[in-house]
Amino acid sequence: MPARNEAENLKRTLPALLRQGALEVLVLDDLSEDGTAQAALEAAGNHPAFRLLRGTPLPPGWTGKNWACFQLAQEARGEVLVFTDADVLWEEGALGGLLEALEGKEMVSALPRQEVGLREGALVAFVMNGLLSFLPHPLLEGLRVANGQVLAFRRAAYLALGGHEAVKGEVLEDVALARRAQAYGLFLGGGLFRARMYRGYGEAVAGFAKNFLAVHLKNPAVLLGSAFYHLALYTLPWFFGRWGLGLMGLLERLAVQKALGGPLWPALLTPLAPLLLLPVYLLALLPGRRWKGRKV
Repeated sequence: MPARNEAENLKRTLPALLRQGALEVLVLDDLSEDGTAQAALEAAGNHPAFRLLRGTPLPPGWTGKNWACFQLAQEARGEVLVFTDADVLWEEGALGGLLEALEGKEMVSALPRQEVGLREGALVAFVMNGLLSFLPHPLLEGLRVANGQVLAFRRAAYLALGGHEAVKGEVLEDVALARRAQAYGLFLGGGLFRARMYRGYGEAVAGFAKNFLAVHLKNPAVLLGSAFYHLALYTLPWFFGRWGLGLMGLLERLAVQKALGGPLWPALLTPLAPLLLLPVYLLALLPGRRWKGRKV
């Protein structure tokens, strides 16, 4: 578990992770400024599987998360390597379910149920629903996606792929690794994992903006096309009296939200979501984006 300024999350999520029965649970404090290391030690207590690692300064050419995960992989001893974000809450039996999904594969990732508040709910649900609505395409392997909140590898496969060192400069390292793997799976993990990515609209905008250009093939034209597409399909029909088209978009998002799990109310705000996304598109096009005190 890479952890940078995750003290509050660790109090909630680390005890649940330690109850999974893993051989070892490694938390790397990535030069945090909020007492992350102390929070991890207090949450873990004297659990025999727990180890706290201290991260080293970020080398040139690496993103922060990739460098943290690389250091974790160097220390891990297991034959299966599982990477998880500090904001992911593991339900009872989640590790067993993840290992079952990994059978016959080199790599697997899960889509947790997203927990949201009123301020960021529409935005988070819309982005995550879009992920499930359009991907994966079985016939278009080049569009393979992954979710870095929960990733599992067989150690031999991870090393053969080059690990996080092979994608050290990628913002979407999860996707880059999935596209290198021969046998990969993405599954709905709402019954096994829950995650609260962002707390508030501003944090959600900054969080999504850091990788939105990469999501759109690092192409500004594709990014702007996406903005127009979502406005045209989900928002503009309500302004121009195309109620049938608007209702179709709303029902589609409700169906996807139900599949992902969690409350349905964020999907009811679908007509507003593309408008709420406009600052994300704008920030994604600007240079000098920062996340958790680091340039992205």
